Amino acid sequence: MPTTKKTLMFLSSFFTSFGAFVVLCAILGTHEWVSSTIAISDSSSNGSIVITYGLFRGQSTQELHGGLAEGDKDFEVLGTLNESSPKSLHSVVILFLVLSLSTSLLSSGFTFYNSISNPYQTFLGPLGVYTWSGLSASLTFLALVLFVGNVQSNGLSEELAQALYPLHPSATHGEKTHRYGYSFWLLLLVIPLDVSTVVILVFYQKARHRQKQQQRKPIEDAPRDGILF
Repeated sequence: MPTTKKTLMFLSSFFTSFGAFVVLCAILGTHEWVSSTIAISDSSSNGSIVITYGLFRGQSTQELHGGLAEGDKDFEVLGTLNESSPKSLHSVVILFLVLSLSTSLLSSGFTFYNSISNPYQTFLGPLGVYTWSGLSASLTFLALVLFVGNVQSNGLSEELAQALYPLHPSATHGEKTHRYGYSFWLLLLVIPLDVSTVVILVFYQKARHRQKQQQRKPIEDAPRDGILF
């Protein structure tokens, strides 16, 4: 059976890794990732298109100062996008977050198993926790960077606007502003949770190694005659 100290340390890591899993579930299940306002102007009207969406679903509103505006639209993000670079990158972001969710769950399982057992010399021990938590943090960071790049540089919101409102082609689109919502900023919480999982175990292993060295020291410092006796 593991010692009380080991149980407490691994349970602490379990709570941080499971916390990362819960946050990722919230991120995947909510739609407040980004809200984009795209100015439009043509010969008959001018105004803006406001698109708020997450990984899977979104809503758009057309606000015109002249001409007839279309009603609000609910849409599926991947179903609305045509085969293009923004759609491909968006699919990669979803894939990375699903993989991050899976690795966070594995990290949670490994930490909990270590709190009740002693698989120290196998991959089920701290090495497995380091691997899964590291992968989770790395995949989350990559998803964050790719999503921002897809919105800011690759024209994801403009692509959605063009598909939803074909009467306003991209030539009429003007200034664009993007405001990131709470679902996006939650990504920044996943990374420190995964890092905390690793840091707790690193401190535990260092303390364990120091304790073993102190236990060996009396034998190493003992007189040779005493050892022989």
